[in-house]
Amino acid sequence: QVYPVESGGASVEAGGSLIVSCAASGYTYTPYCMGWFREVPGQEREMLATVDSSGNTFIAESVKGRFTLFQDNAKNRLFLQMNKMEPEDSTLYYCVVDSVAKRRAYACNKGTWYWDGYWGRGTQVNVSS
Repeated sequence: QVYPVESGGASVEAGGSLIVSCAASGYTYTPYCMGWFREVPGQEREMLATVDSSGNTFIAESVKGRFTLFQDNAKNRLFLQMNKMEPEDSTLYYCVVDSVAKRRAYACNKGTWYWDGYWGRGTQVNVSS
């Protein structure tokens, strides 16, 4: 079993910045895809950012210019830096880890690899006006 754990959620004021972190245990392989999603009321979870094992990153158009995805040097942790935060960013943020290491036929912002991925329980972010 793989156990992703998110941390760093907090309450911040509009215009502020926050970094959420994802760490996973229970595996030694390098997941092909990893990503950050967030809850959207009345909709399916929104894909925010992904990265593959080669370091190719994707940022959703809706948050491009404000959010940045990065990893530590050992690629043991996945971070999402959020800048110029808005009240609309208030929600649960989830980390998901791919179940395989083998290269997939599609980029990590495509396909449905996360359907079979390992999900964390989420970290709460609140942005006040």
